[in-house]
Parts: sequence; structure tokens; C-alpha cells
Amino acid sequence: MKKRKLVTGALAFITLMGIVSLFSDMTHEGARSILGEYLDLAGASAATIGFVSGVGELCGYSLRLLSGLLADKTKKYWLLVGLGYGLQVLAIPLLALVPRNGWMIACGLIILERIGKAIKKPAKNTLVSFAASEIGTGMGFAYQEFLDQLGAFLGPVLLTVIGLGQGPAADLFTTYRLSFAVLAIPAAITLTLVLVAWRRYPHPEMFEKAAEDDAPFRIEKPFVLFMIAICLFAFGFADFTLITLHAARTHAFPDAALALLYAGAMAVDAFAALLFGKLFDRIGLRALALATVLSAGFAAFVFLSDSPWLIGTGVVLWGVGMGAQESIMKAAVSRIVPKSMRSTGFGIFETGFGVAWFLGSWLLGYLYDLAPAALVAVSVTAQLGAIAFYTLASRGRRDKTRPDAA
Repeated sequence: MKKRKLVTGALAFITLMGIVSLFSDMTHEGARSILGEYLDLAGASAATIGFVSGVGELCGYSLRLLSGLLADKTKKYWLLVGLGYGLQVLAIPLLALVPRNGWMIACGLIILERIGKAIKKPAKNTLVSFAASEIGTGMGFAYQEFLDQLGAFLGPVLLTVIGLGQGPAADLFTTYRLSFAVLAIPAAITLTLVLVAWRRYPHPEMFEKAAEDDAPFRIEKPFVLFMIAICLFAFGFADFTLITLHAARTHAFPDAALALLYAGAMAVDAFAALLFGKLFDRIGLRALALATVLSAGFAAFVFLSDSPWLIGTGVVLWGVGMGAQESIMKAAVSRIVPKSMRSTGFGIFETGFGVAWFLGSWLLGYLYDLAPAALVAVSVTAQLGAIAFYTLASRGRRDKTRPDAA
């Protein structure tokens, strides 16, 4: 009876945190769906957009090492979660105040939003990992990711409705500023729900047995192989702002439909997270290798075509890869790293991912202007390399990444 109550409580906590993520993602992912063209209208070049996207991800991931260490040292998980969410969701509505040709101000706010995410992410993932241990690590993170990406779907849809409501004759830059202002609503709901969750579940660590604290954490060969794999994946995985920019420049989709394109990617991401999260509980890291096999060719469909059908296919493949990565990487860290050092573990993995994403985004943005075929070659090669290292890591740590592995 006590066990059942614990599982029910863990699921309720994950659901609540998932709803927090839903409204948070409505805010920042809704904005992300139009940032590529918004920065273009504000005067930024493709190389600048790629650079800023990369710097944003670099800050959003590399600073997680520091915030993860801080979370483990102080155990002030909720304080970091609240502070991070505050910076992240409030930076978006401020984009509505950016003047024309104010791309430098906009870039600063975009980077600030990523810094907010860096502050809260390791602590938040750690809190969710405590509860996920009770219902299956892969499915726990997958369920949270599903709700997260539901918000990432609804945000762009909301902005699409705003764009259509303004009509084709409306000034696009003004429409985008209105969109950012409307996103203040889900931003406020996010912060309210964080406070509710904090008050209702002040100590989520109670969901996980403390015995794992005794397990030592060592940097072993499978750990290194997994780090190499996720870095290769990130290096070759183009930021969606570049995809949005390409779709806009080729006129493959109407301007008002660009946000909807991102919404479609997020919908695929959500269901892919559920599928591959469940698969992770059965076959471990091989699930991530399989997902990367499916998504490796997305760049060829997107950047070598001006056909809406081919670009749309590439976007679907992009969503599959992103959804699997978001759920499985977190679940893998939860199993590899002991409870007492888990925020640090999340910080290490995500810092490596972010540095690779920064370098890859910068290079891919440069190659897009220079030679799209070279962009595709770099993207596909990097992801094929990731598949090889995922497979090696899975073989070396199969007994530690899933309890029932042979």
C-alpha cells in the first residue's frame, strides 16, 4: 500500500512538473519558432543567426556544469529552479519591446533566456529523476518530455493564429512583436505553477531510495563513449532557427505557417519521446542509436530542397531525433550517476552537448551561406559517427543502463 502511494505521488509530481514545462515551452518554444525570420527582419545575417543560436545553446548548456555543482553542493534545488524559470520565461515577452534593426538587443535577450534555462535545468532534471525512479526511468522522463513538447506544439500554433489574424497585409515585424507580448500569458502561468509545485512537493527526493548514494561515480570508458556520441549528435544537429530561415528564404511555406512548421516538429518530438523512452527501459542506449539512424538524413531533405513536402519530411526526422535525445539522455544519466551527484552528472553531460551544439550551429550556419551541400555532408557524417559511439557505449555498459539486460 505504501509502495503504491509512493508511485502515485511520483506520477503526480512528474505530471505537475510536466505541466510547468508545458507552459514554459509554450513561451520559449513558441518564440523559437519565429526567431530565425525575426532576427533576419531585425538585420541579422544567416551567419550571425547561426552564431547567436550557437552561443545561446553554449550558455544554455555549458553553464549547467556550474549550476549542477551548485545544486548538489547546496541541495537548493527549488531555489535554482525558480530563479532559472524566472529568467527564462520573462526574457521572451521583452522581445516585444525591441525596436526595428535592434537585432543586437534581441540577441542579448535570446542568450539571457538560455542562461535562465541553464540555471534551472540540472536541478529540475534531478527533481524529476527522483520521481522517475519509481515508475521507470525512461518512461518517467518520456512522460515529462511529452507534456513539455505538447507546450512546444501549442506555442507555435498560438503564434500562427496570431499571424493569420493579422492578415497578409500586416507588417511582419510588428506581428512578431505582438506575438512575443502575448507569450507573457503562459510565462506568468509557468511561474505560478512553479510556486505551487514548490509548496506542494518541497522534498521530491523522498521518492527515491537513498541506497544509491553509496554507489561511487567513476568516469569509465562507456561514460566517455556516451559523451563522444552525444557531442557528435549535437554537432551535426542543426538548430531549428536555421531550418526556419531556409523555409522562409525558399518560400516553401507562407510566412504565417513557419511557426506551424515548428509546431509539427514539436508534436513529432513529443510522441518520439514516449516511444523511445519506453524502448530505453527495454534495450538501453541502443534505443538512442536507433533514433539517430532514423533522423540522420534530416538535413538532406531540408537544405537541399525548396519543396514543402521534402522540407516537411526533414522536419519530421528532426523531431524524431530531438525527442529521443531529450528523453533518453536524461534517463541514461539518472542510471549512470548516483543520487548525491546527479545534478553534477546532468551538468557534465549537458555541457558537452552544448559546446558541441555551439560549434556545430556556428559551422552549419556558415556553410548554409557558402554551400548547403557541405552543410548536409557535415551533419550526416557527425550523426553517423554518433551512432557508432552509441553502439560501443551500449555494449560496454549494457548491464548498468537497464536492470534486465543480459
